[in-house]
Amino acid sequence: MLSGQAAQAAAGDCPTKGVKELTGAGSTFDFPLFSKMFDEYNKLCGVKVNYQSIGSGGGIRQLQEMTVDFGASDGIMTEQQLAQAKGGPVLHVPVTAGAEAVVYNLPGIARGAIKLTPDVLADIYLKKITKWDDQHIKALNPNVSLPNLDIAVVHRSDGSGTTYIFTDYLSKVSKDWSDKVGTATSVNWPGDIGGAGNEGVANQVRQIPGAIGYVELAYAMQNNMPWALVRNKAGTFMPPSLEGAAAAADVQSLPDDMKVMVTNSANQYAYPISGFSWMLIYADQKDAARGDAVAHLAWWMIHDGQKYSKALLYAPLAPAAVQKAESLIRQVKVANKPILAGN
Repeated sequence: MLSGQAAQAAAGDCPTKGVKELTGAGSTFDFPLFSKMFDEYNKLCGVKVNYQSIGSGGGIRQLQEMTVDFGASDGIMTEQQLAQAKGGPVLHVPVTAGAEAVVYNLPGIARGAIKLTPDVLADIYLKKITKWDDQHIKALNPNVSLPNLDIAVVHRSDGSGTTYIFTDYLSKVSKDWSDKVGTATSVNWPGDIGGAGNEGVANQVRQIPGAIGYVELAYAMQNNMPWALVRNKAGTFMPPSLEGAAAAADVQSLPDDMKVMVTNSANQYAYPISGFSWMLIYADQKDAARGDAVAHLAWWMIHDGQKYSKALLYAPLAPAAVQKAESLIRQVKVANKPILAGN
């Protein structure tokens, strides 16, 4: 259910100053959803959105250099990244929420058959646990015939918001991880194998027996990959799901700037490795026509665009998040004049 603003005529979400093409770059986490959204927006408004699925780190860099109209990230920009943004203040407009599946390649072991606790998952990625039949994994999975197979730890090789969510989660559940590795779009991995994009990680896991990795849920589904159940903060072993992501994102008091991480949520129904994804937009637009087009696109995405989320396994924004997103989009201005002041 969306806010009352969603009832406006769909055509009102189209740009008013003649722009027919926009460019964006960033998150691969978002790409399946963005592909659908932008295709539908083009049908509605005749505006083609060229989106480069290059990873959140790349999207942030292109936004900083002002070579795209917007960026997309699943990680919050750092103070240093914000300071290096040539166009001034950057707004983080939430457009969706999603879950990250912990996927594995264990021949003969089905989806959901493996249970992992936060500490065991962290120790696998810290390379403290290196075999699938390690006693710590066996204790959680007494009825599973675990092989004496090396765990090939797969991670992202590029700057990634998917990595930001994953490392934010590990930092919350493991002091060792927090002290040694930390949270970022790109970290010094203790692990083995890198893959570019969610696609690259999925491909590496599929090719290597014994591999483990983390990918956005849609990629795990598309590739028919098995995933682990991860114990949430309430003590329940949860599969990745849009419902679990929605529960994690259903935060009682959201900050006005929407720079909030929802990993390791205390909500009993939450999947613990979940997060928002943001459209990154300059608050002060230099080009009136392009600024108008970006603001209208963002407004459509947080309203009518949300109806495409569930079928693609993303969590639609809750009304409270939509309200915060509306307030942020209303801050987008040209020559100090808000573009969508009347919305």
